[in-house]
Amino acid sequence: MEALGRLREDELRCAAEKLGIRRVDFLGYVDGDLDQADPREASAAIADHLRRFRPQVVVTFGPDGVCGHPDHIAISQFTTAAAVLAADCNYHDPADRPPHQIAKLYYFVADQVLTALYYALFDEIRMDIDGVVRKPVAWQDWAITTVVDGGEHWRTVFEAVQCHRSQLKGYGDLSRLSAEQNHLLWGHVCYYRAFSQVNGGRQMENDLFAGLRERPTIGRKTE
Repeated sequence: MEALGRLREDELRCAAEKLGIRRVDFLGYVDGDLDQADPREASAAIADHLRRFRPQVVVTFGPDGVCGHPDHIAISQFTTAAAVLAADCNYHDPADRPPHQIAKLYYFVADQVLTALYYALFDEIRMDIDGVVRKPVAWQDWAITTVVDGGEHWRTVFEAVQCHRSQLKGYGDLSRLSAEQNHLLWGHVCYYRAFSQVNGGRQMENDLFAGLRERPTIGRKTE
């Protein structure tokens, strides 16, 4: 398990490099056991990072974990709790950083088109949790608040996905997919806006930073 953890870390660093992400931090939890972590400790660890980096927007998994994966569900709960902790003036982190309110929190979700494609291409994607089979969960279109079309950037995302070799064994040969299928898988991303201090309503967003460009000071650290 320890060797697999190190391998997964290396794969994530590889993917981050492909995507141009400059920094990746690990909190030391064991892959597959995150739902067994102490909620206070895990949420506090994430809250400390939010206060340190002071982001405007935070993205995590939705409450269903996209496919019911316990780790995904756990990180959704911990991250949501961390957003509350980071903003709480009564919470004191070890570094004694000032409170920070994020402007927007998003959940990554799968729409019906993406879920149907998953079933068509990878029908073996399923897991047995406590005797119950869990599969990808499709959100209704009306419940999705934000759709980001990455255009041709799906090719870069695909390169990053291929870094995760230890997790791709059940997906078969991804090179067989058409450009249209690849675009839907890697370049068409849906989110649910869990909360926002700058916008709302029923209008579909196509930008996670919508509403922030008009208020550039939101979430920025004052020197």
